[in-house]
Amino acid sequence: MGNTKKRYSSFTLGDMSAIYIQDVGQGVLGLTLLPKKLEAQFTLEGRWQVEPLVQVKAVGDVYPGGYSLGHTMRNSQTAWKLRVTGQSVKEEAGTTEIVTEFQSDRLRAEHILIHEEGEPYLISKTRLMNPTTGNQRIEYLASYSLCAIGSLEEAERMEDFRLHRLQSKWSGEGKLLTNTMGELYLEPSWTHGGAQNCVRYGQVGSMPVRRYFPWMVLEDQKYGWCLGSQLYHPASWQMEVYDRDDRLAVSGGLADREFGHWVKDLRPGETFESPRAVLTVCEGDVDETAYRLTRSQRRNLEAVPEAEKTLPIIFNEFCTTWGAPDAEKMKRIARCLKGRNIRYCVIDCGWYAERTGDWDNPGDWKINQKLFPGGFGEAVEAIRGAGMVPGLWFEMEIVGQSAAAFTEREEWQLTLDGCPIQGGVRRLWDMRKPEVIEYLAEKVIGTLKKYGFGYLKVDYNENIGIGCDGAESPGEGLRQNMAATQEFFRRIRREIPDLVIENCSSGGHRLEPSMQELVSMASFSDAHECVTIPVIAANVQRAIQPAQSQIWAVLRKEDDLKRTFYSIANTFLGRMCLSGDICDINEAAWQAVEEGISFYREAAPIIRFGKSRRYGQEPLYYNHLKGYQAVIRTGEEADGSRDWAELSVLAVVHTFEQAPGEIVLPEQKVKKIQRIYARPNVTITAQGDSIRITGMEDYEGIGILYTCYGERM
Repeated sequence: MGNTKKRYSSFTLGDMSAIYIQDVGQGVLGLTLLPKKLEAQFTLEGRWQVEPLVQVKAVGDVYPGGYSLGHTMRNSQTAWKLRVTGQSVKEEAGTTEIVTEFQSDRLRAEHILIHEEGEPYLISKTRLMNPTTGNQRIEYLASYSLCAIGSLEEAERMEDFRLHRLQSKWSGEGKLLTNTMGELYLEPSWTHGGAQNCVRYGQVGSMPVRRYFPWMVLEDQKYGWCLGSQLYHPASWQMEVYDRDDRLAVSGGLADREFGHWVKDLRPGETFESPRAVLTVCEGDVDETAYRLTRSQRRNLEAVPEAEKTLPIIFNEFCTTWGAPDAEKMKRIARCLKGRNIRYCVIDCGWYAERTGDWDNPGDWKINQKLFPGGFGEAVEAIRGAGMVPGLWFEMEIVGQSAAAFTEREEWQLTLDGCPIQGGVRRLWDMRKPEVIEYLAEKVIGTLKKYGFGYLKVDYNENIGIGCDGAESPGEGLRQNMAATQEFFRRIRREIPDLVIENCSSGGHRLEPSMQELVSMASFSDAHECVTIPVIAANVQRAIQPAQSQIWAVLRKEDDLKRTFYSIANTFLGRMCLSGDICDINEAAWQAVEEGISFYREAAPIIRFGKSRRYGQEPLYYNHLKGYQAVIRTGEEADGSRDWAELSVLAVVHTFEQAPGEIVLPEQKVKKIQRIYARPNVTITAQGDSIRITGMEDYEGIGILYTCYGERM
């Protein structure tokens, strides 16, 4: 049988090409993406099949066979039955929207692909509609599915590809994991068929960044291009790399029934839409692809209170009192920080507790009168009197066993199989219940308004797991609960428009785009005092905007100046957050801190709008870092000719064990070094087209601001 594949349609979207492919014999329509410059090399020849663009499975329909059961739900009978019925293109206000329509005997579907003029990414989502008179039970739905990856040649070439993922664990977020297709055992079998060649990975529960980030980059090393994807979803998700013949396919979206216990009832006439996915293709490497993916989060930087646009500095007392704040401590801190160019002063956990750091007490949200007699009034007045905005910590979705609400309001708590979902001494509110929302509105919003807090840190330190009761399936219950949680975030912003909100979840377990668009910034990690801070901070730049990544600089009275410089330089990789023995450090340390604050203020425009590239070896063992790391961030706002511009650059360099005697930053047309943040022992010079650094000892951190000539972005 001859080749029955054909191009159905093609679209140029910026520097990207979207190619819709149809198998005329089977009627299936698929989609592939390529950099525009490589589109002419795309070929339909070879031993491969078109994969359905809409990847969906209904309960009871046939798996594709080939050992797929329990392994993947791609290419189900439902997906193969969907036939394209039309495609429309809408162009309006610089936005191109391609809607491809499908129909089967049981479902209607639309795949939506959106491109905004000038942006290097696409938005992909899938919409399902039930046109029948009966209920349709859906157990798998992807936000995107791309096939024919590798079709720049006729032959199979799995050895050319690498898969990049971002791993995550507590205090170790964003570690880059790179695998060849051989290491993943992804190459076709001798029959060139079957579904055993699949890598399905993701996260189950309400901490979407607990094991992996919802992020993927597939790299073609031979032709020098990458395909990247990132999901907007705060609950269980999955991504797949799939190979049944001579081509790779990738998909991602909601975690399916096998992986995430998800089943959704689609009632007659009802419509359901998948989470958004961001897609991109480019000539370049992982850092270039990550930059393009995170560009979709740039709009977050405008949807914040006006003061946030200058990236003001935070002080959080958590690493000062370790869960034991009180009015007198806060007044002392306020006196110490007055006139230091710090905008926010945050009271962290423990203000409600009977014991220091009381892990099992959240839920009642009553101010401990022994810690704050008469309430927060005196502390807030002292903070405002010192010229700062007061902030307050809540873990609003949690109820601990020492709280009265734990037993008095048990019917408000999430259950699974009729039993409360409990992790250790803690349970979780059912955010779908109106009475829970009104209770939290009184406790959280009411307290913030009463005392005039201008900053809210929302923490979250428990995972719901596979899901909860109250819906068709545990996974759908989880999805609904997290949607309700996000709606409460929106309510907070509506009721207190100028409030700055911090997204925290055991540090960085909620660092995904749909949460980031609801807040001003997020905690990058719970790595409060670790030497790994600059590594983790560089990691998460691949997934979120640095301007939304809050990084700890915990200062200790026993720290020497080298450690102080190291800690402060960490924060140049995101948002500066000070903590620790702030009232007890010596004058020399304060001078280093204030110099760092001044440097940070000058670097803030580059941190807010720029492109990062990381240099130095990707560390394998975080407890034994060796060598050095340099993150070079080039500003996006520049003056100059059409092709060349004078660019502002921020270089942040850290050394670890066995620091090199000399570090040479990548060749650039350096014009002038404008400012340096470093100890006097470090020598930094511009020689020719390079910046050379000598004198850095083990575990030292520096910052360099300079200008260079470069190609306009």
